[in-house]
Amino acid sequence: MSQGRNDDLHGNAPDKCAVALLLIDVINDFDFPEAPQLLEHALPMARRIAALKRRATAAGIPTIYANDNFGRWRSDFRAQVMHCLETKSRGRPIAELLRPGDDDYFVLKPKHSGFFSTTLDILLRYLQVRTVILTGLAGNNCVLFTAHDAYLRDLALVVPEDCVASNTVQDNRAALQQIRTVLKGDTRPSTELDLAALREHQPCGASPASRS
Repeated sequence: MSQGRNDDLHGNAPDKCAVALLLIDVINDFDFPEAPQLLEHALPMARRIAALKRRATAAGIPTIYANDNFGRWRSDFRAQVMHCLETKSRGRPIAELLRPGDDDYFVLKPKHSGFFSTTLDILLRYLQVRTVILTGLAGNNCVLFTAHDAYLRDLALVVPEDCVASNTVQDNRAALQQIRTVLKGDTRPSTELDLAALREHQPCGASPASRS
């Protein structure tokens, strides 16, 4: 189907922005064996993502949650948010910090990459995104897989080193090194990002509509 057949998302026209902030697997109940180890790094990360998200919203940059479906194959993201806000959930402190707002977007992913078998690619095309800011969990797993797929789509990558977390510091550093050297990603800390400038000065290359 041609990209020019319709100009909006079935009547609900989204904002257009060349940059999007992605939060990967931050709505998480941490119900797995390595959870305590990951939580040690994830909670400080979540505080920094929350600050970055506030800045992105003020700069007019949309936020997209790319979240695991917990293997349940259900498409109700709001139910997953409420599940993680339950008292018994290990991930409650992070879910409280990063609870999605009414204007945020989301996609549910069945595998590691935010692009695999999801609507993320279509959403980014409609938003006319050319640069993605990737944050979340885990740096050496779902964030890295999503970064690879974004790179293959000619999207510019920003992966703030203080806004991703893995089970160990060593794993996180290795993933960030891969993103810097192979994927040409910008991994400077979130506090050093000039979001307004990032919106205005986009890399040259193919337009989103021409990506294959």
